[in-house]
Formats: sequence, C-alpha cells, structure tokens
Amino acid sequence: MSNMREREETFERMFVRDEELRFKATARRNKLLGLWAAEKLGKAGDEAQAYAKEVVKADFQEAGDEDVLRKVRNDFDAAGVNESDEAIRRKMLDLLAEAIAQVKSE
Repeated sequence: MSNMREREETFERMFVRDEELRFKATARRNKLLGLWAAEKLGKAGDEAQAYAKEVVKADFQEAGDEDVLRKVRNDFDAAGVNESDEAIRRKMLDLLAEAIAQVKSE
C-alpha cells in the first residue's frame, strides 16, 4: 500500500511541475509575442516592454489563446499593421517552442 501511495504522490508532483512549466512557458510566449507585435507597431524600449506586459495580461481574460490573438489583432487593425490571423497564430506556435526551451534551461 505504501508503494501505491508513493507512486500517487510522484504522479501528483509531476502533474504540478508540468502545469507550472506550461504556465511559465505560455506567459513567456505571450511576452515574446508582445515584443514581436510591439516592433510591428513601431514601439521600442520601455514602450515595447509595457506593451508586452499588456499582451501577457490579456491572456487572463479567458481560457485558451483567443484573448491574446484578439488583443494583438485589434491593435494591429487599429495601427494598420497587415498581418493575418494565420501569421499571428504561426508566430505564437514558433514562440511557444522558444519559450519552452527558455523555461526549461532556467
């Protein structure tokens, strides 16, 4: 019985660790996306960093990535930046892979 409890606790720790990694990687991806979008919007320095924080905060509006996409899409539309939703989604996927690598290397 002790062995089963140990296995259960191990799986619980792995689940918590994986969820923490997923959260950190998603937040990092959103920051990287915000910096990429800020460049497209003509922002630099502190203004770009502040915009990246806005993109990270946008992810807390609803589950999934649609809130982040919507934030960037609306800002691009308002500024006349010509990027398709597909291009933004592709960038999100690319940056997620980069973010996972960064978080794992910390």
